[in-house]
Amino acid sequence: MTAPVALVTGAARRIGASIARLLHKQGYQIIIHHNRSTEAANLLVTELNQIRATSAISLQADLNNHTEVQQLSDQALNWQGKVDLLVNNASSFYPTPVEQSSENQWEDLLNSNLKAAYFLSARLSASLKQHQGCIINLIDIHAQRGLPDYPIYSIAKAGLQMMTLSLAKELAPSVRVNGVSPGPILWPEAEAAINNNEKNAIIEKTLLKRTGCPEDIAEAVLFLAQQQFITGQILAVDGGKSLFSH
Repeated sequence: MTAPVALVTGAARRIGASIARLLHKQGYQIIIHHNRSTEAANLLVTELNQIRATSAISLQADLNNHTEVQQLSDQALNWQGKVDLLVNNASSFYPTPVEQSSENQWEDLLNSNLKAAYFLSARLSASLKQHQGCIINLIDIHAQRGLPDYPIYSIAKAGLQMMTLSLAKELAPSVRVNGVSPGPILWPEAEAAINNNEKNAIIEKTLLKRTGCPEDIAEAVLFLAQQQFITGQILAVDGGKSLFSH
């Protein structure tokens, strides 16, 4: 029996890299998708292949480019002849105040967070069906309650949430489709200037009064990948932030 193959988008760094490492530890062959983080992706591939030879590769694709999304799915299938697990983790995240928002921002955020995930799922669906596979989408608790100043991002993640529910129906009974909605895990790199008062205010709005870590998300992804009787569900890994009453 051949090892299962997982494609993780945006897997070179941060949460995506944690997901890739944990799946690899569980015996998966790993396809690490990246766009600009080539060096980090190659380092991670080397790390994983030193643990288990020829068990990981990296594939580059700009998820804003539909042709490259199609090529990514084809290259992923060509590597081992199948894909058993698709983790749509890649995401763009930045503020788009309504008055200053642009069509380019709309295209970028919708493509990276929603369109690419949909068409990767569609193009890999035949292989996923054949191997009783699974799709796991990284959503966001703000898909249900929009993040102020981030309307386009919130809209895109809300679309990804509905895509999860819709594809769970469309691809049943052969393919399970679930989502993970992280809360405060890693502070966004683009907002390195966020001050401690702002961080503390966010943490105070969690029931557990702390941030999570990337491994918390990776373990949730692994759990959903292994559970054969769960589909169409979205697991909030947010320290209770989505239940916090304002």
